[in-house]
Amino acid sequence: MNMNLRDVHYFAVVAEHRHLGRAAEALGLSQPALSMSLRRLERYMQTKLVKRTPKGVELTTSGEAVFAHARRLRLSVDDISREVADISQGHAGHLRIGTGPGFAFDLLPAACKVLTRIAPKVTIKVFVIGRGDALVDLRAGKLDLVIAAIRPADNIDLVQEHLYDDEFVVYASVNHRLAKRKHVTLADLAEERWALTTDDTPTWNRVQQAFESNGLPRPVVTIETGSIALRLPLIASSNLLGYSSRPVVRRAAPHLRFTELRLKELAYTRQVAVIHRKDAYLSPAAQRFIEILKTVAKEINKET
Repeated sequence: MNMNLRDVHYFAVVAEHRHLGRAAEALGLSQPALSMSLRRLERYMQTKLVKRTPKGVELTTSGEAVFAHARRLRLSVDDISREVADISQGHAGHLRIGTGPGFAFDLLPAACKVLTRIAPKVTIKVFVIGRGDALVDLRAGKLDLVIAAIRPADNIDLVQEHLYDDEFVVYASVNHRLAKRKHVTLADLAEERWALTTDDTPTWNRVQQAFESNGLPRPVVTIETGSIALRLPLIASSNLLGYSSRPVVRRAAPHLRFTELRLKELAYTRQVAVIHRKDAYLSPAAQRFIEILKTVAKEINKET
């Protein structure tokens, strides 16, 4: 008896939904047909893969092991399909990219402009999402590349190719009361209000820790938004402070009239990388785009 790859795929869908009815609906099958497929796979494996519960199904220990392999198999099949499609279409390709708001404002538009000029048949879909969600989608094969900060813990299954070092700065409108000060202290900032992306990011946590370690109250966050395009004009036209990537601030400064407030306590630099799955298919379009990103990143570093 040979294993049917279709049965493995059906089982993976059952494992994802943890419910036979919902899995059958997602697959466009009848529930009896899906149950028959599941029994066939269990006979081949000579073990139970699921157990029924009042709410649906749970995976057995064997089922969890098979599901882990099934996910990798599905990714491999997707990689093969994409490679064959690239070959048959003359390496045109379609790129799915995940990135944070800051990179979508600065690095990514410049790189996309170059790619679409030199490879007009390439299509690109960009998802502006948080780092954690982006890496989940990358590992699931839903994204080809992610632009994000480097973290050593991700080196096990991902390749992180360094692009540039990104320095963070405090910035304000040129009309802010602290803008003309030659020397600004952390205590001066403790009295100010802020606009930031979220109150639970590594960069903002560093700001909070700096205030707390100096015996100062946590900064007051007046506006919280993930949109850098919204934060920049808000800060430029108000007395709010921001904390963001220097390249982003400097690129916007001539138009929105920002000034940087330098404080050694808030000095922070992160390493930015383009990230992809280790040992996975990387299309010619993705490989070319990585080289473009590296070139654009060098130009950004020169400007700052």
